[in-house]
Amino acid sequence: MPNIETSKILILSTHGFEQSELEFPRDQLRAKGATVHVATPDGAAIKGWNDGDWGREAEADLSFSEVKIEDYDCLVLPGGQINPDLLRVNTEAVNLVRGFVEHDKIVAAICHAPWLLIEAGVAKDREMTSYHSIRTDLRNAGANVVDKEVAISNGIITSRSPEDLKAFVSKIVEEVEEGEHHRDAA
Repeated sequence: MPNIETSKILILSTHGFEQSELEFPRDQLRAKGATVHVATPDGAAIKGWNDGDWGREAEADLSFSEVKIEDYDCLVLPGGQINPDLLRVNTEAVNLVRGFVEHDKIVAAICHAPWLLIEAGVAKDREMTSYHSIRTDLRNAGANVVDKEVAISNGIITSRSPEDLKAFVSKIVEEVEEGEHHRDAA
């Protein structure tokens, strides 16, 4: 059984990420011993969104094109409205999300980030939650939408908002320690 201390986790993001939804998982998972990398479209730092205005930058470790899915145990997708809306039209980002699912890796998406799961074609028949404003999008993609702090469907974790971050990170740790989740292809 894998251990969080030896795991490698990738956060996929671009400008406009909800500040806490990138920083809290990144910092908490690192504090638990995980190696956490941040990938951005071009490998450059990205700017967060916090309390209705631009927030702090997050340093990047690599670009999307440098990501090797087999190197990671888990993919974390922070929300905010801007970040996932930009990423769901980025072919590289969508292909990475689909690739993590197809390779039986843990995928965790919070707030508006389930838009990427929809775009990658991996929401159908899964129990999922999200920020309330995109739940209709999830339903239209065939997901079984629930309103709870964390929903889990065979290694795909979704959560509603920054208020659920502690439960979201706890579920990431639990699922990583369970190991790969073999599932049908998207």
